Amino acid sequence: MASIWLTKLLGSCFRRADDVEEKKHDWLLPAHTKFPKGRTLAIVVLDGWGEQIPDQYNAIHVANTPTMDALKKGAPEHWRLIRAHGQAVGLPTDEDMGNSEVGHNALGAGRIFEQGAKLVDSALSTGKLFHGNGFRYIQECFAKGTLHFIGLLSDGGVHSRYDQLQALMKGCAANGARRIRLHVLTDGRDVLDETSFKFVEQLESDLRELRKHGVDALIASGGGRMYVTMDRYENDWNVVKRGWDAQVLGEAPHKFKSALEALTSLKAENPKFNDQYCPPFVIVDHGGKAVGPILDGDAVVTFNFRADRMIMLAKALEYADFNKFDRVRVPRIHYAGMLQYDGELKLPGKYLVSPPEIERTSGEYLAKNGLRTFACSETVKFGHVTFFWNGNRSGLFNDKLETYVEIQSDQGITFNEKPGMKALEIGRKAQDAILSGKYDQVRVNLPNGDMVGHTGDMKATVFGCEAADKAVKMILDAVKKVGGIYLVTADHGNAEDMVKRNPKTGQPLLDKDGNIQILTSHTCAPVPIAIGGPGLIPKVRFRTDLPHAGLANVAATMMNLLGFEAPADYEPSLVEVAN
Repeated sequence: MASIWLTKLLGSCFRRADDVEEKKHDWLLPAHTKFPKGRTLAIVVLDGWGEQIPDQYNAIHVANTPTMDALKKGAPEHWRLIRAHGQAVGLPTDEDMGNSEVGHNALGAGRIFEQGAKLVDSALSTGKLFHGNGFRYIQECFAKGTLHFIGLLSDGGVHSRYDQLQALMKGCAANGARRIRLHVLTDGRDVLDETSFKFVEQLESDLRELRKHGVDALIASGGGRMYVTMDRYENDWNVVKRGWDAQVLGEAPHKFKSALEALTSLKAENPKFNDQYCPPFVIVDHGGKAVGPILDGDAVVTFNFRADRMIMLAKALEYADFNKFDRVRVPRIHYAGMLQYDGELKLPGKYLVSPPEIERTSGEYLAKNGLRTFACSETVKFGHVTFFWNGNRSGLFNDKLETYVEIQSDQGITFNEKPGMKALEIGRKAQDAILSGKYDQVRVNLPNGDMVGHTGDMKATVFGCEAADKAVKMILDAVKKVGGIYLVTADHGNAEDMVKRNPKTGQPLLDKDGNIQILTSHTCAPVPIAIGGPGLIPKVRFRTDLPHAGLANVAATMMNLLGFEAPADYEPSLVEVAN
């Protein structure tokens, strides 16, 4: 199955000459005076691989990872920690955990851009959101139609935030919305499991307040994020179909009078019930009729600010020639995303908040300077080493210089069932690319620490980390054979902490029954970066004057290792040559 990320329309990869006159010196990277050119550079991103308390709840510490352990022994000259969360990756505060999208944006762009939540915060606080073209577009439906909100009910700050939904509902009501329906997706991944009950109770309270002011506001449907709507990279269209049936058609296997009744009943029926995989449900009135299907003349807003898990639904809502599943009924609606989720595909066409404009990424610089690049991961992270790395941009910069390879992820299973995922296949593809001598840069993402870590399964996550470590060894062995250089890092933390901890003591928190609370979310932990290989010239070391460096410093570091000076406005390189 072709990935949505590997766009074959290359005509838009370069700005047209009649639009912008490009000069050679705009893109020319000067040769570095100390770092030579001509060494193959392998970049390995270990997804969800942070540095945290080395105890029995740290899957990376528990795992047998001889390759990464050996790299750590190179500290401080060739191994150190960098920041991968909060303001270091463009998020509002240092309490905001990092994520793969903003992490890869920073890794590829070399600069820090305001990201999702921060952009939305600004647009809401200034009121700018309610005066933009996207809002005016949905506002056209307020007088006669229903305004539908679809998104993740959570305060995790990775895909959405509840306080933003609150502000959005109030602002829409103040600007003429008289009938509102919520289609909620329960989390349990970026926040603790079963917090759905708390969020639904809060939402019901907020909707009662709106009803007091004359707004017909109700929850219309729901379901768990990993089972309803929020699939990504076209891994399983059935997930989106389940959401479509509930949200648009008003049909689901489970029907209830309220969302709280739905959660309570579904949990009572299934002892293994969890928020992530909550089955779809529809809220019905006393006559058994769905209270909020999406109909002709309605407006729809997907309020997630993160792109990856909204793009598939956006396609189903917008594409006239959509054929991934039978939509049965396609309502004529006005649809807007919280942001535009794919700038290259212009999807969706209308949005409430403009995305960050990330230009002049490291990938584009390499292409403009004639360097050859190979990028690879499996489906669930393929977009991260391509689309997000390249500044939220689909396609290739130069099809003669770049090769992108996607390995299909396993479908229809949770990642703890096959925790090795495709790590060894990725390792082999990278190994072949390095040994071929065709590429200057070979970059990969190994997803295990993140995707398996999200399941909360400690044993499986340990296995996944061990598989990733084996893949790293394969890549480093190939680097050694060609006399190249490696740079190993991560995009954010996850697998290094599998329990919720007391922030003061660091000890695991217990639930009301005395059981340890499992952590399935990302973390605010720093991540490692290691350099080495036979192509690394003597006396290269990490600088000691950048104690607060983050992921955005990696791009300039990579350019140095390839023998080039980085652009002046990039975050400074982490490496230097000692005198």
